[in-house]
Amino acid sequence: MPLWDLLIWTGAAVSVAGLLGIIWCIVKVARLRGSARPEEETRRAMQSAVSLNLAAFFLSIIGLMMVVIGVILS
Repeated sequence: MPLWDLLIWTGAAVSVAGLLGIIWCIVKVARLRGSARPEEETRRAMQSAVSLNLAAFFLSIIGLMMVVIGVILS
């Protein structure tokens, strides 16, 4: 298996992991909005969700870049 094929499939897996992280953040925030927690606790939980959301977007972007580089090399 050529190196670029491995790069494409690894990039696709990384991108899917990032997408799952984004979906998890959406579910987490939707549950937070529906709960009856104190405002400060909700704000703290939302801030952690934003950090995880940015990390998931970064992971997804890195995976997509790996796929594009693999396609260019093939």
